Amino acid sequence: MLDTLRELLRPPPGMAFDFSQPAGEPALAPAGGVSWRVFANPVVLFVGGVAAVLLELAEPSVRSGVWDHSGFRRDPALRLRRTGFAAMMTVYGPRAATEALIARVVRMHDRVQGSTPDGVAYRANDPRLLDWVQATATFGFSQAYHAYVRPLSAAERDAAFAEGQAAARLYGATGAPRSRAEWQALLAATAPGLEGSAILDEFMRIMAAAPLLPRPMRWLQRLLVRAAVDIVPEPVRSLPQLRGRGLRRGEAPLVRALARCAGLLPLGDTPPMQAARRLGRTGPGR
Repeated sequence: MLDTLRELLRPPPGMAFDFSQPAGEPALAPAGGVSWRVFANPVVLFVGGVAAVLLELAEPSVRSGVWDHSGFRRDPALRLRRTGFAAMMTVYGPRAATEALIARVVRMHDRVQGSTPDGVAYRANDPRLLDWVQATATFGFSQAYHAYVRPLSAAERDAAFAEGQAAARLYGATGAPRSRAEWQALLAATAPGLEGSAILDEFMRIMAAAPLLPRPMRWLQRLLVRAAVDIVPEPVRSLPQLRGRGLRRGEAPLVRALARCAGLLPLGDTPPMQAARRLGRTGPGR
């Protein structure tokens, strides 16, 4: 189990990157900040990433862009790990390399456009959609940490959003929330347009059955997916495709125990520790 959890922190095949170089170069997120602690926990990465995708798939234009223009159905494990790697770069990567990666993603997104089943035109680099994607990612990861590792103070929860601003601006998310209050305002404004769909149901089936973790650990995979559903805010948590699919009685303490134990694991040669070495730190915490 320890090796399986640690593997969640490593770049996916074909995307190897040495976060320890160049020495002294800062990351987009402040060293030792809330994001550095949140992203160093592999259970938080899994749960928070799934929660963010659930929120994204509830927004019709984002859902169509993700489902029509990505390889998720073909290889969900690789798609999730690539997305996780991009997020790790914004937190731990040296600034120059991270800026180059984001620029490549923005150029790729320039070609992503289409129409939803209802005929609404969308384009991936629409600032409105980018704001939602950036906000849901920050919420998902920070809420997973808050719920299952250690409660974050109001100031820390605000900091999680503020620390993502540099990356958000590079992606073009010029109106991404800068605080929890701004996230709640965005959620309230977006809520009337959020909806369930067959795609959301398909995503849940994929997450239950896809080989994201080794077969002996598939019970853990399903548990963590339920933990993600549990932290998704209303009105999304009550959508028909998610209703009743959160944690079962007695499972929340198990998830908390797993997440807290994962936070105590020796991280080994993973991005958080490599980045800490690059900046002359002993680890990703304060």
